[in-house]
Amino acid sequence: MTTTAAARGRARTPEVASYRMYIDGKFVDARGGSTFDVYDPSTEAVVARVPAGGAEDVAGAVEAARRAFYQAGWKNVSAQERGRILFRIAERIRSRRAELAELETINSGKPIAESEYDMDDAATCYEYYGGLATKIHGEVMPVPADAVAFAMREPMGVAGQIIPWNYPLLMAAWKIAPALAAGCAVVIKPAEQTPLTLLRLAEDFEAVGLPPGVVNVVTGDGPGAGAPLVSHPDVRKIAFTGSAEVGRLIMRNAADQLKRVSLELGGKSPNIFFSDADFENAVDGALFGTFVNQGEVCSAGSRVLVQRDIYSKFVDAAAAKAKTIRLGPGLDRDTKMGPLVSAEQRDRVAGYLKTGRGEAKVAVGGGRPKQFDKGWYVEPTIFYDVDNAATIAQEEIFGPVMSVIPFTDEAEAIRIANATPYGLAAAVWTRDIFKAFRVVKALEAGIVWVNHMQPTFVEAPWGGYKASGFGRELGHWGVEEYLETKQVFINLDEKPIGWY
Repeated sequence: MTTTAAARGRARTPEVASYRMYIDGKFVDARGGSTFDVYDPSTEAVVARVPAGGAEDVAGAVEAARRAFYQAGWKNVSAQERGRILFRIAERIRSRRAELAELETINSGKPIAESEYDMDDAATCYEYYGGLATKIHGEVMPVPADAVAFAMREPMGVAGQIIPWNYPLLMAAWKIAPALAAGCAVVIKPAEQTPLTLLRLAEDFEAVGLPPGVVNVVTGDGPGAGAPLVSHPDVRKIAFTGSAEVGRLIMRNAADQLKRVSLELGGKSPNIFFSDADFENAVDGALFGTFVNQGEVCSAGSRVLVQRDIYSKFVDAAAAKAKTIRLGPGLDRDTKMGPLVSAEQRDRVAGYLKTGRGEAKVAVGGGRPKQFDKGWYVEPTIFYDVDNAATIAQEEIFGPVMSVIPFTDEAEAIRIANATPYGLAAAVWTRDIFKAFRVVKALEAGIVWVNHMQPTFVEAPWGGYKASGFGRELGHWGVEEYLETKQVFINLDEKPIGWY
């Protein structure tokens, strides 16, 4: 394989980088020849052109993955070797941390410090599953016969994966790493808004020892590339992170083939503050839970439930601190909140801001900052006196918008918290450990934090209840999503069968 930038997938010009997708160990253009533009959200400038893949490209990638899995023998590669490959991917991410973080920020708009943290998290994810690859165990069961019975865990085959634009390289790690640890081959489609860091990482796949076809990266939009991936008959499993609307489409399309599906579909997470909580930490937790990553977080604690004893004080303190959040380009080290990922997302959030002004009171923000001539910026916004039935309290906005809702007592807090179609995450702030555990048990959410908001570790399961999807990522739960279970019965009786 040549080492020119064009051969690796990046033919850079002084203005725009031209990327290619990665199929069967090679960087290739879309068979139809189409491309699409990728933007810098802070300047609205085109920074790259990427192939617009379609059904033919998906079919080629799936065939390459099938060939790698069955014919080239990836399914039989030892767990030790799979683990070593995953460790080497982690090493590449760590050695290119600065480059990848800068590219992530240019492509997504998030602050550079957050991108650097994401690179560390992505590397840790590959390391975790590199270690877990050798710890996928079967089980021996005692049965009432002269026999040995045991269960084996085997890789499913070709896994199709579709990732969102809010944490591009990290969400790819959450899916690629457990699939490879299990022994599956992968066809992954990054979000069309943010494909660059995964394509950059793919330049290292050959060097880390990944055989051709084991991981394939197809770029394109949902209808053009995502839908064909979901419906392809040789794809055994689909893993998707994104909106509930698209998740429902995937379920319907996968149902015809009874394809295995895992879905992480976002949420409208309650962040509950009791009057006995540490007040300063609580205010910081409310702001961080809503405004980190510009609010483009599936688990954002944007429904802030505050006990009436501290309600007015809390709203005033949160509004005062929100005014100090520095907006700006992600590459500026002083920036705390960057632009949203696209003009489409900025306009979508602006629509919710308009709706919110008719549903509640505005404590701070509520529009676009005037200091920027370019960039898809939205002010950090706090609505208060919000009814939990309001649109801004029920629908996932995916932007820097907080809805503050008062409650009187524990029972009311639980009722309001659970009164949502979603159930991804929640947080409880109190010094009373007994109250904390009562509320934790009552909440309908897949992740519950106590006196914290948003800590995420690869060792622990991630996923939701209700409309937030099903299946779990991370921890040993993540690798189980890519495994089949086979029962084996070995007869030890010389005359086991007779007519009675």
